[in-house]
Amino acid sequence: MGFLSDSTLAKYGRAIKHSPRELIFNRRLLVSAALYAMAGIPICWDQGSSSVVPSLPGFQHAFNITSGSNPGQISNFVSFIYITAGIGAFLSYFINDRIGRRWSLRLYMGIWVVGQLIATFSYGNLGALYFARLVSGAGIGPLTAVGPMSIVEIAPYEIRGVLTTWFSVIMLLSLTCASFTTYAVFLHTTSGHIQYQIVFFVPCIIIAIIFVASFFCMEESPRWLMLKGREEDAIKSLVALRGLPIDHPRVASEFQEIRAQIHEEHNKFGDASGGGFKAVLRETFLVKSNLRRVFQACISYALAQLSGANSVTTYLVSILTLMGVGGSTERNMFLTGMYSMSKFFYTLIASFFFIDALGRRKSLFVGITVQMISDLYIGVYVKYKQAGSIATGSSEAAIAAIYIHGFGYAVGLLVLPYVFVAELWPNNIRSFGACLTQAWHWLFFFGINKGTASMLSSMDNWGAFIFFAGWCFISLLYVWSSVPETAGLSLEQLDALFEGPFWQTNAQAKKQRQLANVIDSAETGSVENINEPVSKDSIKI
Repeated sequence: MGFLSDSTLAKYGRAIKHSPRELIFNRRLLVSAALYAMAGIPICWDQGSSSVVPSLPGFQHAFNITSGSNPGQISNFVSFIYITAGIGAFLSYFINDRIGRRWSLRLYMGIWVVGQLIATFSYGNLGALYFARLVSGAGIGPLTAVGPMSIVEIAPYEIRGVLTTWFSVIMLLSLTCASFTTYAVFLHTTSGHIQYQIVFFVPCIIIAIIFVASFFCMEESPRWLMLKGREEDAIKSLVALRGLPIDHPRVASEFQEIRAQIHEEHNKFGDASGGGFKAVLRETFLVKSNLRRVFQACISYALAQLSGANSVTTYLVSILTLMGVGGSTERNMFLTGMYSMSKFFYTLIASFFFIDALGRRKSLFVGITVQMISDLYIGVYVKYKQAGSIATGSSEAAIAAIYIHGFGYAVGLLVLPYVFVAELWPNNIRSFGACLTQAWHWLFFFGINKGTASMLSSMDNWGAFIFFAGWCFISLLYVWSSVPETAGLSLEQLDALFEGPFWQTNAQAKKQRQLANVIDSAETGSVENINEPVSKDSIKI
């Protein structure tokens, strides 16, 4: 029983139970987090549609694409968008800290909508289509940087993992909607321009609604406001996001912790946000603990792509055809839609039952192991299928393996970059760190997606999945040695995790939880009257 009471799940339950109800069930917080999470719509609408739009007769006729199941033909169409996604993500640093999180979100959504409109009215002009995808990418990359970063900055530590995973939930919901929208267009519209125009235009309506809603029910990040010296606005934002009065000890202590951390960073390294780009580069790459953050973030994104998860999503129709379990265009589109829907529900499960409840590390171990086994089965199946000798029922098992693979990714390596990496940056360089690693992510994504088609052919198809499985095994070793458990720690407490050797990060995280776990202290009686107000004068501005 002692083991169960000390488990991550039990501690998570106690933290939720003992937290003020207004903190957890705060409408302003939940709506703000949901709106920031909508930054995940564009990237996965593109992934969900670009993988199957080339199968639409209207698209094939307009742009001279002969088959959506030919990975070589759709390589450029799929991959081009990630070039400007990477460049845009990096350049967004020069905007995010100037105009704030809310206006950054609105700006990048607007850029993406412009790209979608150009694609909608390209009317068979392949050059215009490619240009549209480059413009869309310039919006997608920055959105993936500002979305998770903003949620991390506004969320209380008790449910930070759950709220940050909403970004991934929205991405997978968007993937599902895009796949089924394309499927519905194939079934119910006549062949012509209107087929791909509907797919490109529909998300613009959704983004317009989110843009308007952001003016009425979205809070600015209190940490960004503090970085800009707007302490009164920061307090107002924090009070709204926590649903507690200014003199509540939780609000007072969190505000003081944020202010103290920012002042300490400024004293040590100078004001990176106001000291120019050189100051930012100096603090990021010349401070040992921050350089370790850069390495961990880049490795995390690379491992997520090398596991093959997004390659399977992007080239699912081609892979089903190679596996011999595809069929008509209608069947392939239906399987793609069902695969997207399954990943959406898997991510919901990960959000509510894994990330905070089970913990980051355990979620990663479970998810990566499942993904590795699935990769191995698919690789072995394809090898024997090509040889002509497969057992009865193995085809159905191969389809199941594709879906199980999606579950493993949702629980594991989808967590690693979008939750863990978003958490690890100090306040002073969080914006730059998010933009830098997202730039790396999308350029690496471009390379993997561009190379998947040739990888399949050069490795006899089956070898690519063994390659992915090998990287899953490397990911397990990396998580075991280098990824700390960050559940239950505030953003300001994470700094200590990067002070020592990389193999001691998880041990340091355990030490931080022992020192700063409010719930455990409350149970021993060391923290009493936690809901009693403190003097407003103690929060000096």
